[in-house]
Amino acid sequence: AIAPRFRYLGKGPVLSVPASADLGALLRKQMVLVNEAPDGTVIAATGLQPAAALDELYAAAGKVSGLGVTVSPKASTFRLWAPTAQRVSVCSYRNGKAQASAVLPMARSDATGIWQATRASDLSGTYYKYIVDVFVPNTGLVRNRVTDPYSISHSADSKRSYAADLASPKLKPAGWDVHRAPGTVKSSTDMVIYELHVRDFSLNDDSVPPAHRGKYAAFGDSSRGMAHLRALASAGMTDVHLLPVFDIGSVPEVGCAVPSPSGAADSPDQQALIAKTKEIDCFNWGYDPYHFNAPEGSYALDPDDGAARVRELRKMVMDLHKAGLRVGMDVVYNHTFIGGQAEKSVLDRVVPGYYHRLNPAGAIERSTCCDNTATENLMMGKLMIESAVLWTKHYKMDSFRFDLMGHQPRAAMEELQKRVDAAAGRPVQLIGEGWNFGEVADGKRFVQASQLSLNGSGIGTFSDRARDAIRGGSAGDSGKDMLARQGYVNGLVYDANAAAPARSREELMRTADMVRIGLAGSLRSYPMQTYSGEVKQLQHIDYGGQPAGYASTPSEAVNYVENHDNHTLYDINVFKLPVGTSTADRARVQMLAAALNAFSQGVAYYHAGIDTLRSKSLDRNSFNSGDWFNRLDWTYRDNYFGTGLPPAEDNGKDYALLQPLLANPALKPGAANIAFARDVFRNLLAIRASTPLFRMTDAKDIEKRLRFWNTGPAQEPTVIAAHIDGRGYPGARFASVAYFVNVDKQPHTITVADAKGRKLRLHPLQANPRAPDARVREARFDRRTGAFIIPARTAVVFVE
Repeated sequence: AIAPRFRYLGKGPVLSVPASADLGALLRKQMVLVNEAPDGTVIAATGLQPAAALDELYAAAGKVSGLGVTVSPKASTFRLWAPTAQRVSVCSYRNGKAQASAVLPMARSDATGIWQATRASDLSGTYYKYIVDVFVPNTGLVRNRVTDPYSISHSADSKRSYAADLASPKLKPAGWDVHRAPGTVKSSTDMVIYELHVRDFSLNDDSVPPAHRGKYAAFGDSSRGMAHLRALASAGMTDVHLLPVFDIGSVPEVGCAVPSPSGAADSPDQQALIAKTKEIDCFNWGYDPYHFNAPEGSYALDPDDGAARVRELRKMVMDLHKAGLRVGMDVVYNHTFIGGQAEKSVLDRVVPGYYHRLNPAGAIERSTCCDNTATENLMMGKLMIESAVLWTKHYKMDSFRFDLMGHQPRAAMEELQKRVDAAAGRPVQLIGEGWNFGEVADGKRFVQASQLSLNGSGIGTFSDRARDAIRGGSAGDSGKDMLARQGYVNGLVYDANAAAPARSREELMRTADMVRIGLAGSLRSYPMQTYSGEVKQLQHIDYGGQPAGYASTPSEAVNYVENHDNHTLYDINVFKLPVGTSTADRARVQMLAAALNAFSQGVAYYHAGIDTLRSKSLDRNSFNSGDWFNRLDWTYRDNYFGTGLPPAEDNGKDYALLQPLLANPALKPGAANIAFARDVFRNLLAIRASTPLFRMTDAKDIEKRLRFWNTGPAQEPTVIAAHIDGRGYPGARFASVAYFVNVDKQPHTITVADAKGRKLRLHPLQANPRAPDARVREARFDRRTGAFIIPARTAVVFVE
């Protein structure tokens, strides 16, 4: 029965341990498999990987709740799953710096492998660490002093775990128990998400008190940034998704460096200064999990107070809820910051060789960037699921975004979905990166939570279909490819830049089809007329060897054109639009991409700053680029294009390409361009919010009601045209909606026989004289002929 779990190893002998052997005792020592010749000569010898044996021997541990510390007025109990340890003790400390006040020996359960110790006193507000004597492969017997893998908070820099009950009033801001999230999301497709980094949000905002900048506390201030978020919420934004706020290993919580760069628009000086302190500065995206269940301390006002960071994170959630926004959390369960016996390794120093996914030679797999976790193993899967439940129950998180979710088993994600829904008493939306790669690719080890394998689960994955078509190229492009591979909004065929090779009209039509696929929610069963004139279900249209349509329900598709990864949309358009394109048109092009996202069936996902033309000075990977390359400006005066060459490590090979662009002042937008994008973006959000026809919940409704006009071989390929029938749809408000996106530099007339006689008029939010894009009001519809006149570079919505 165990063989299928290890099918990735190929065929080989299956060996068994004699029933008389005490396998539990053996696993607490060094275990070596030796192949001997009949005369005793050693032919080969190897270590063993214990995970499957531990899962079978200690399966009962999977049903045990309360791992970590449990405190009450009468007693405090510590529980640690460490089945291979030979001895475990717990050290208790009065605070984050004092010497140990007590050392308690712990007793082991042979049935579960859990070590437990109880002290007859309330240790709330104190700190602790474990001492674990355990055999480490290739090292020997070691004594590890280690924090608790189930820690709920810490002293500064996670040196010690914090003992507390998250239900304690001492850890709750005023009003915590009675406050509720806004009821703006009835189903996943109602979600319109703004992806935001805690430090980016306020560090550069001088309307925030200096002590609060870059901290959880900034979300409680009456600042420009909070005014921006409230305006987005009023327009139709439903969720803020926070980049990791769990405890991360890559930012010092006390005394981090704050470099102050300066230099010319194309200077290498700024990045050189940042490079000197990048490992000890105050910034990182945070995809470096140290402790999954504890808040990050660098965002707290007092990192050394284990209670403060809990209260402050909760207060931040409350503040966002009060602003009309639900709160989503970016979680990273696919890897840890580091494994093995490194100082900031936790799991591997408690149960060596168990929590991480190993290759056949016994080394930790690192396909995710870092030390991959093995969520297919019982207790790592349990840790992931119970961690998500903790954030749901105790921090009122409304949704989760899973980093590299394709490295998790689908079964684990479906169990997690059930558990978080139960904890919240309502649906908790799950979305994630469903990329299929690495040692788990194509189901080698288990059925993955990846794009194609999640079909039917209702869990959303990011769709790269329309993203690549809209932006051009792919996320991994570099060098001249960034210029040559134009996309639908930035000039493919119709506005070729100087570096673009000759492209055919057919290629533009094929790209337009891929954009339509995104607008239809990437649904497998949706029928669409392609550029060739054939009608095909989206699952039968090719996307790089995969089905272009992969979702069974619109909730499974997350539509986006920009996120924290890779170049911002403004920067990618610097590469791809002809260099002479005005900044006014650059702002228009950015909003065309935002409109295509707003009109797409499924979940709408936006990166913070897409609405203010955010630039990272052409940085393709700003995860460790410091505050300088990750700034936001809520005064709407600067988008930070041309603030120096980005870090050489990821961008240096392209400096010859980047330097003249950064030095060109004509590529930097002015305040008027930023204000235009900001206001048009809010208008687009309001249009999406105005009718559920843009966010239908059922694939059958989309198949029935959504029809694309202007398709097939005779189409005008620079105009996307679609009609959604609203008759009989609950809450639709309109009998129908027709939308058009003209990416061309010139107006186009699209005549649609099916539109004749319809009483279509410009959407009230665009017809309003105060609406931000006056050009849209030039759009016309002739009901006698069915002709629509769509102005250049506009997204137009008509309603009936």
